[in-house]
Parts: sequence; C-alpha cells; structure tokens
Amino acid sequence: MAIVIEIKKGATENSASVLRRFTRRVQETGLLQKVKKNRYNERDKSKLSGKKSALKKLVRAKEFTRLQKLGKVTIDPKRRR
Repeated sequence: MAIVIEIKKGATENSASVLRRFTRRVQETGLLQKVKKNRYNERDKSKLSGKKSALKKLVRAKEFTRLQKLGKVTIDPKRRR
C-alpha cells in the first residue's frame, strides 16, 4: 500500500515549518501507527510446539521439586508470589 504525500514549500516559508507540515500529514494518514503496532506481532504457537513447551515445563518442575527435597536448591522467599 503506497501513500503519496506531497508538500510544496511556499515562497516565504522556512524549512522547519515545511517539515512540521509533512510530519503532520504523515501522522494523519495513520500508516506509521499501523507499522508500529505490528512491529512486535508474533504468530500464534502451533499445537505441537505448545504441547512440547508444556512437557518441558512439567519436567523442569519435577526436577526442581526433586532437588528441593534433596536440599540442593533453596527457595528465595522474595521471589515467591
């Protein structure tokens, strides 16, 4: 999608006011907001990758509880919710 914005400098107009008019026109189109909104857009996880990550979490939790029972890992009370 191409949007053409044409700004012509007036005879007595300085560069700062031309730049200000241009940026205002760009903001009015809303194109910049759309691009910034989609900048960090991530795809949804597939079912398989979701299942794999859930299994990894279960394995890590089980290992952590095992180490905790053995006394090799201590829980910091500040980090606990």
